[in-house]
Amino acid sequence: MSSTDTTKHGEDNNNIDIITEDIERVVISEDKKDTDEECTSCEQNNYVDNVGSDVLQTRTKRGKDDSSDSFECSLCSWGQTTKICISCEQKLEQAKNDDLSQNDTEDSNSVAILDDMSTCASCGKVGKSDDMNTCNKCKAVKYCNAVCKKKHRSKHKKACERRVAELHDEKLFADPPPPEECPICFLPLQCGNQTETFKSCCGKTVCVGCIFAMKMSEGKDLCAFCRTPRATSEEEIKLLEKLMEKRNGGAYNVLAGYYAHGRLGLPRDYQKASGLYHRAGELGCAEGYYNLGICYGHGRGVEVDITKAKHYFELAAMMGDVDARYSVGCIEGNAGNHHRAIKHCILAARSGHEKALEKVKEEYMHACMVGFGFVTKDGYEITLRAYHERQKEMKSDAREKAAALIA
Repeated sequence: MSSTDTTKHGEDNNNIDIITEDIERVVISEDKKDTDEECTSCEQNNYVDNVGSDVLQTRTKRGKDDSSDSFECSLCSWGQTTKICISCEQKLEQAKNDDLSQNDTEDSNSVAILDDMSTCASCGKVGKSDDMNTCNKCKAVKYCNAVCKKKHRSKHKKACERRVAELHDEKLFADPPPPEECPICFLPLQCGNQTETFKSCCGKTVCVGCIFAMKMSEGKDLCAFCRTPRATSEEEIKLLEKLMEKRNGGAYNVLAGYYAHGRLGLPRDYQKASGLYHRAGELGCAEGYYNLGICYGHGRGVEVDITKAKHYFELAAMMGDVDARYSVGCIEGNAGNHHRAIKHCILAARSGHEKALEKVKEEYMHACMVGFGFVTKDGYEITLRAYHERQKEMKSDAREKAAALIA
């Protein structure tokens, strides 16, 4: 490459850096603005509903008023002409509306009957949906019996697998559930290690900020939620076992960690730890599935299996674990599925994951350099704004002081 080309390439990189810095500067400056100012340009208006005289029609006289205004209702024989009075006209209109509503009901009933019918994908026989056999995987086709279902299996296999993959992606890339909150300060729990602690005394997950505030105020090592003193190793295990009897997934996850690292006098047993992690995930603990994915990714207690690691990371991500979402993105990127990897990183970054935001930034700068990519300027800006918004939601003075002590 000539010196001219090198200079030009360096200028392009500088321009990209300037653009990226401008976006970050705008987003950060907007975050510093006071958002609590009330709008003074809006005025409240009171609206009064006026009912026109043409809507409310009343008649005060009965009979002939004058030759031009008198008439005879053909239904109630009021007046002298063959017109219909307002009262009878309203009755006819009401009867007409009743007939129309009845017809609509009959039509809807007939449609409901048709919707309740299904056609066998194998032989074409029509029957009631409730009585037919449904495909166990995609749930999209029905069969009149198990024989037709088995006969049609080879023809339906590809379409079934494609539909199952679509349903899985719809669930995987959907908006994550609301983040778990600390039961004391009600702020969303932070991403990363050493930001929260599971308390075996009450079964609550408390943020480090509230734990730090308790120690500073009481001067004792008490549970920030239930004020119970720290348990000994034997008491800790007994408390976890009691919570496990109540099907507490967090207790399974914590005890599995003790076995994985050989703490509290327990022998190091990765195989038992992986079983406890799996049970924790089944009981709704996203961190349990995430830790199980780590076991399969590094071969701790189980054989190394990246496919299974990805599976459990995905389960944890769908339950809201941000670290698991980032891990899935890394696996997809290593496999060459860059589009899917960036989608996972964007979701993780919007939930406050710093490393995921760095990946999105790198992809945006690469797209600027080569002229195309998976992250546009608007996409990066939206992701950056969401990241800073989530960081503000998770921020507190107590958490910052606790993080400084841990560091």
